[in-house]
Amino acid sequence: MANEANKDFNAMLKDSKDMPKIQILTDEKSIKKYGGDRMYFAPPIAYDEVMRTVPFGKLLTVGLIREYFAKQNGADFTEPITAGIFVSIAAWASEQRTENKTPYRRTLKANGELNPKYPGGAEAQKEMPEKEGHTVMQKGRTNIRYYVQNYEQALFDLE
Repeated sequence: MANEANKDFNAMLKDSKDMPKIQILTDEKSIKKYGGDRMYFAPPIAYDEVMRTVPFGKLLTVGLIREYFAKQNGADFTEPITAGIFVSIAAWASEQRTENKTPYRRTLKANGELNPKYPGGAEAQKEMPEKEGHTVMQKGRTNIRYYVQNYEQALFDLE
């Protein structure tokens, strides 16, 4: 995101944008890609609410949140682009609050990757998993990415 200092992320978090909703896809390529035609859109605040449930030492991925929302709402899948945006909004909104923080650094991207779009980037994010007993490893030389090693063993069950 750009110009984060000039944005009110807590207002964005509360803007439901006519969500939740289910959209029926008709494009065969998309239906095949996502495994169905019922696409769920969760509002930004729903991501924040789920991210708040992750306890100390546990982790979550955006993909697991998407699966959870789809299952809870009778959809085949949750729309991936807005999911990524709304998880970032939840993180930035938390940073703008002085209290009632969201432990957003416990929510990872696919394959246990730290999210470079969170406040401070992946460098800042890696401190939390390490403080909670996880090992963070670096991959790449020029396009450096960080991953939580064996993150699967610490995944939080949303059920």
